[in-house]
Amino acid sequence: MTQLSLFSADLTPPQLGDLGGLLAAHGQVAASEDGVRLSILLTDTWRAEALLRECRVRDVLAQIVDSDTADEARPGIVLRTDRTPTLQYLATEWVRGAVKAVPAGLALSPGLLRCWTIAAGRPGEIGYVLGLDPHAPDTHEPLAAACAAAGLAGSLLGVRGGGPAVRIVGHRRCVRFAEMIGTPPPEAPEGAFPSFGH
Repeated sequence: MTQLSLFSADLTPPQLGDLGGLLAAHGQVAASEDGVRLSILLTDTWRAEALLRECRVRDVLAQIVDSDTADEARPGIVLRTDRTPTLQYLATEWVRGAVKAVPAGLALSPGLLRCWTIAAGRPGEIGYVLGLDPHAPDTHEPLAAACAAAGLAGSLLGVRGGGPAVRIVGHRRCVRFAEMIGTPPPEAPEGAFPSFGH
């Protein structure tokens, strides 16, 4: 029988800042007079459904819509939140000028790491890979540093290596990672999400 870490997303209360995991991936944040909206283009329905739940448990209304930019070869689903002043914190923390930027001193909470994993995580040939935003290259090194500070030191992968992404390798790091992000979402296909104890 395995015991969950006290730092597991299963045991820590959901925080609004955890939705920054969508921005650690390739999500976008947009502010207007009506409030702030988070959105992310996804290719897997299970990711959209799992992120919809992550939004709901944080009292953020969101919906799943078909992407206007999708095609038959690359279907797309957009998860987007309603515009709300509640998300102003994320816009303030994650945007410098008009550019997405990693908050100074970002500490990866279990919930943020879980949202990032749902949005852009996948098993690699070696270890586990957390996707980064190809349109925000200045976020890559700070996010890799935040992973290292959380005990999840990984290597940065470029486009040729299947990135941009942070690849987490090593048994101890992968076990810690699985402990932190908690139980796989029920929608996730077998093997898509790291599971505790493997």
